Amino acid sequence: MSLLTVEGLNVAYGGIPAVTDVSLAVEPGQIMTVIGPNGAGKTTLLAAIMGVLPATGRITFDGAPLRGPIESRVGQGICLVPEKRELFTTMTVAENLRLGFYRNRAEGSAATKAGMDQVYALFPRLAERHRQLAGTLSGGERQMLAMARALMARPRLLMLDEPSLGLAPLIVRDILTTIARLRDQGVAILLVEQNARAALRVANHAAVLEMGRVTLQGPSTALARDPRIVEMYLGAG
Repeated sequence: MSLLTVEGLNVAYGGIPAVTDVSLAVEPGQIMTVIGPNGAGKTTLLAAIMGVLPATGRITFDGAPLRGPIESRVGQGICLVPEKRELFTTMTVAENLRLGFYRNRAEGSAATKAGMDQVYALFPRLAERHRQLAGTLSGGERQMLAMARALMARPRLLMLDEPSLGLAPLIVRDILTTIARLRDQGVAILLVEQNARAALRVANHAAVLEMGRVTLQGPSTALARDPRIVEMYLGAG
């Protein structure tokens, strides 16, 4: 059974369709990537799944209808790392991470420390900068912190919106390697990414979103060989 199933999802802004009849699924412990041009509706899709935007259609998580506000969906095991990362820039790295554990705070300080140790193992650079203000981090470090803070909530599904945006190629490689490691640890991932080549390389399955509609989906290896995808998104590199 799929962990997340989206069926016939529709989202509109002021009566203008942004996402139309979108259906896709994310399997447990796998990466599903959504690629497509700017303005295709990728961010809107994630926002609707997270409950940020109203939508029609059916969203099922772990076999049950997904409803309720953002807080409820986080409690069910879904976290979204938005494109803008939305860190608390005047707080330290460690303080941002503790906020990510807020829903589980009743478990006490030992559990908080254990969670922080786990994310520091994934992102050693954050451990080195744990006392540093988030606003003074580099772009790559901010992306690491945004992902680490989401992981403090112990998500079963992690949704990532353009994690490579604005980052140097070496940092992108590190981020995608970490995403693959999370998948190997059992976290399902819905990855929205404009860097189609990198996304298809790391993902198990992929969907192409164009003008708010899914125009193609299937195993990522198959999409990476599709002539239209190669021409439009991959080029000759």
